Amino acid sequence: MFWFALAVDLTAISVLSYALYFRRHGRRDLLLAYVALNTGIFAVVSMLTNQEVGLAVGFGLFGVLSILRLRSDLISQGEIGYYFTAITLGLVNAVAAQTPWILLGLNVLLLTGLYAADHPRLLSRHLRRVMTLDVVHEDPVALRQDLEARLRGRVKRVDVTEVDYVRDLMVVDVRYLASRSDAALSSPERTVALPSWLVGNR
Repeated sequence: MFWFALAVDLTAISVLSYALYFRRHGRRDLLLAYVALNTGIFAVVSMLTNQEVGLAVGFGLFGVLSILRLRSDLISQGEIGYYFTAITLGLVNAVAAQTPWILLGLNVLLLTGLYAADHPRLLSRHLRRVMTLDVVHEDPVALRQDLEARLRGRVKRVDVTEVDYVRDLMVVDVRYLASRSDAALSSPERTVALPSWLVGNR
């Protein structure tokens, strides 16, 4: 059952890293990180399940590695979701190798959930911006009106994170509902890079 679990894991991480993540977000370095992390976890946990070492040691090890990895680079919250799904796929496929139907079901559940949660059309008009304004608004209503004029959308929430009276500026974290045209422009493009030998000279 090891080879079946390995084949399922490689298929799942290929779908996760390329079909879902890379085609939507386009970061090749994280694609490599997801694949390497997933296959490494699968290999080590598979070894631990066949040895006298307890699984708790393996889970603790990868918990520490996850914390170190997240502290070593700036990645978005959405990319953290892909990161932990890659970890979970490796753990699930290694531990559930003897129960193929449970293994397949959990893989489908994880990939389907991530596909739906990160779909470009899901809540595409609900956006977030961290803005530095060249004016200090004492009145919350005036602040909201200024932000709506700048963002061309309806402000849902404003958190003031910094006010500097010396330089006359303020930093705000804004959650807003964008107009349909602005939301379409801000959505990620679905493009796939072609190999150089297919592009040729035009």
